[in-house]
Amino acid sequence: MKTFLGIFVSVVLGATFCFVFWVVASHDYQWDAIAPYKGNFISGWWTTLLISVIALVGSILIGALLTSGQLSPWKVPRILSRSFVEIIRGTPLLTQILIGYYLVAPAIGWDSRFGVGFLVLSCFSGAYLSEIFRGGVESIPSSQWLSAKAIGFTDAQTYRFVVIPQAIRRVLPASAGQFANLVKDSSLLFVISVHEFTMQAREVNANTYATFEAYLPLIFGYFILTFPISLLSRSLEKRFAYEH
Repeated sequence: MKTFLGIFVSVVLGATFCFVFWVVASHDYQWDAIAPYKGNFISGWWTTLLISVIALVGSILIGALLTSGQLSPWKVPRILSRSFVEIIRGTPLLTQILIGYYLVAPAIGWDSRFGVGFLVLSCFSGAYLSEIFRGGVESIPSSQWLSAKAIGFTDAQTYRFVVIPQAIRRVLPASAGQFANLVKDSSLLFVISVHEFTMQAREVNANTYATFEAYLPLIFGYFILTFPISLLSRSLEKRFAYEH
């Protein structure tokens, strides 16, 4: 049964991929129309890369902080952390970007589209990572905690030597997916005129009316940014692998 399903899935996916590739490749493209804007695409791609890297680091820090708050033995940090996570996850990122730049930033005298952009992205992705991290920590069997205490480990040592190494492997696939989403979510920063990859494509399209030619480079540009995340995740999964 498994063999049949494997063959069936392979045939369906292979046929779908070939059909879509054939349809896209057979279109009559006018690449000359966007050739003068090559520099715009390169500039936008580098801006997206920079924002994504900074926001990725920020989201990990925020996610770890929120996870600590949610797992805190004290009620106040648990409530505040949980409230933050639910509000961020329950509202559209587009709205958060607009509120962050046009309402919150002016109120504190901060006029940086780039800064607001990566901070909002960090908070948004950090809220999702917090749930991933929390799930990873809470998935560790209670016997592991009891064994650590039995050999005299402190709470800090238990997290460092027992919980975190096991949790990392469990959260890597979901975290990698969230990191890839963060890269693609950066495309929404066009609403506050951050000249990232997608906004450059929008401007090229507006100037040339070559819609497919302007947007198809986004496929390759974002894939170049997200595929290494998947490779790194798989590499780390092997590194943190352990016997069951």
